[in-house]
Amino acid sequence: MTLQTLEKTIQNQTLVFTNQRALFWQEQKAVIISDLHIGKTAYFRKNGIPIPANILERDLERLEVLVENFNTEQLIIVGDFLHAGKNKDFELFEEWRSKNPALKIILIKGNHDIHQADLLKHLDISIVENSLLIEPFTFIHEPEDAENKFSISGHLHPGVTVKLEKRKSVRLPCFRVSNNQLILPAFSEFTGLDTKSCEDFDCIAFTDNLIFEL
Repeated sequence: MTLQTLEKTIQNQTLVFTNQRALFWQEQKAVIISDLHIGKTAYFRKNGIPIPANILERDLERLEVLVENFNTEQLIIVGDFLHAGKNKDFELFEEWRSKNPALKIILIKGNHDIHQADLLKHLDISIVENSLLIEPFTFIHEPEDAENKFSISGHLHPGVTVKLEKRKSVRLPCFRVSNNQLILPAFSEFTGLDTKSCEDFDCIAFTDNLIFEL
């Protein structure tokens, strides 16, 4: 894993964008992610769809590197942390949590968490129903366009199509940033991409080895 970063000042705060699908808020020593969808791959396999068994393991390995690299004190999850009930994937996360007991974890519920979040209570995870305000940011799962506050959200799995030479193109995950909101890429690699127009947004796209603004 190659960690690449891009630092920006937003709302007078230092935010570090990474090519590992996560944001680091320097002043709060917080890693911020969205859309991990724990349980999704196990659910698909249970229903006969051949999905590799190590996808979540790789996601959690990336999360571990981020937590250690930034000396993280808290993990803020902007929704859709879970995807299904207790299964093999959930057990993997329980094991990961047991190795990081001092890390403060906050989950703002997303649409996939509504009926599953109670599974996390024994793991010392704070669960927020709708939105969380930590000045100057409002954390909420589904993007909202409000003039009087800056929101950080997920849900859309944003991506962008980058044109290459010889009329070829590639679809990449990205962060979308405007004057009043920041939309995170899905942290899980097992998600699709919404590559709708980035008009009115600055897009920060990334690959396994690069991160760059468009």
